Amino acid sequence: MARILISDEMSELALETFQSWGLGVDYEPGLSAEDLRARIGGYDGLAVRSTTRVTAELLTAGTTLKIVGRAGIGVDNIDVAAATQRGIVVMNTPGGNAITTAEHALALLMSLARRIPAANSSTQSGKWEKSRFMGTELTGKTLGVVGCGNIGAIVADRALGLRMHVVAYDPYLSPERAEDLGVEKVDFDSLLKRADAITLHVPLTDRTRGMIDAEALAKTKKGALLVNCARGGLVVEADLKIALESGQLGGAALDVFSVEPAIENPLFGLEKLVATPHLGASTSEAQDKVAVQIAQQMSEYLLSGAITNAVNMPSLSAEEAKKLKPYMTLAEELGSFAGQLTRSGLKSITVEYEGLVAELNTKPLTQAALAGLLAPILDSVNMVNAPVIARERNIDVAEVKHQRDCDYQTLMRVTVTSETQTRDVAGTLFGGDKPRIVEIKGIAIEAEVAAHMLYITNEDKPGLIGALGTTLGDAGLNIATFHLGRAQPGGEALALVELDQAIPPDVLAKVRALPHIRQAVPLKF
Repeated sequence: MARILISDEMSELALETFQSWGLGVDYEPGLSAEDLRARIGGYDGLAVRSTTRVTAELLTAGTTLKIVGRAGIGVDNIDVAAATQRGIVVMNTPGGNAITTAEHALALLMSLARRIPAANSSTQSGKWEKSRFMGTELTGKTLGVVGCGNIGAIVADRALGLRMHVVAYDPYLSPERAEDLGVEKVDFDSLLKRADAITLHVPLTDRTRGMIDAEALAKTKKGALLVNCARGGLVVEADLKIALESGQLGGAALDVFSVEPAIENPLFGLEKLVATPHLGASTSEAQDKVAVQIAQQMSEYLLSGAITNAVNMPSLSAEEAKKLKPYMTLAEELGSFAGQLTRSGLKSITVEYEGLVAELNTKPLTQAALAGLLAPILDSVNMVNAPVIARERNIDVAEVKHQRDCDYQTLMRVTVTSETQTRDVAGTLFGGDKPRIVEIKGIAIEAEVAAHMLYITNEDKPGLIGALGTTLGDAGLNIATFHLGRAQPGGEALALVELDQAIPPDVLAKVRALPHIRQAVPLKF
């Protein structure tokens, strides 16, 4: 009989669900890291929430561990890469906390608008300061929703019910989806300038980190309200403090902070701040829902091999997974390449297959390419949930198999159409298992992707390569590999440069300022 260890506080419905599937389960919340490492060796599955740190050391100690299940969406506390390397499936429960988090965001917004926390404190201290706590109505006001995915869409729906006008910033929200939701799609600057209240519902990525900074706050309406129930790193807290103290913002409500637990914070003590200790998912209904969901998913996997909501594995048989592994790596890299260059709403992705790959089961490959495309922008995207996210956002997904002759034994091409342009990138496998990019925008180029790369498009003019090398060299950045391609002499050209480390923003600005450079984008793989 398979055995499960639950190492975090979790609804008792999780135990009942595991037991109903005939699995053995032990409930041991609060174990120290050392005790957990000592205990984990005899278990097939580990069920956690956010407290347990599932480290590489813990996974190594789990010699019989087959699956880690997270009752919730975030897997920041799990070393997914280490789990993948050891063949351990990691599952989460996306969407299980969506309604609860959305309701908390609206509760915080109402608390700000009517100054409820400060009024409560004053009244219970024996004061009756009715004139001090003048509030504002939400009816008729404009709510700016930053990120209109699952949670953001629920917030928008509830706000419309309050007779608010909702504007949404989400580069990957299609016009059709915006119309269905009843929101007005706008760019980020327009949202900042128009919104009476702003609520954040985006993942923490390189693009979104610090998106609410001094520059963004200066563009907001005087006295606007800010709510953040997403991730603490989205807001530069020092800049937020200045905006609150100066009156640029009328108030801010935070459920998340840059450092948690937030025992101390420079924002604490400000009357215009409402703070809660990361309660977005803390309702009994949400906790019951994610507990039952993760117990069901883990049980199905251990008893039948079914994989649902895995963040590191496709839904494949063992035989297929072995054969398709290098192809899936290639597909994800091609999708990621296109995704990191896309700056406007996605409309469609087409994955084409030629040669040997056209004879395989390509559905998982298409899902891998789609996951790679969406991952640079959205949190917790994987091969399982990527198609669902695409459908929700009205992104058309197509795959085409060609029987025609090909220059390579196998070729895969990803074509992405956004609201502003169409981009394609093609790749192959060298030696049957080594992914290579062989074409970008119709220009032949041969490159292996790496952790830190710089993608450049430019005019094919003499001296550019030397100037680029000098700029990078002066900044102490070593070039590992340098791949070039061009449409024709003197025409459009491009380069893929592998660097030993990430390029700093100031050096990137210098590269972009070089003569004949059209575009310079850092890429991470």
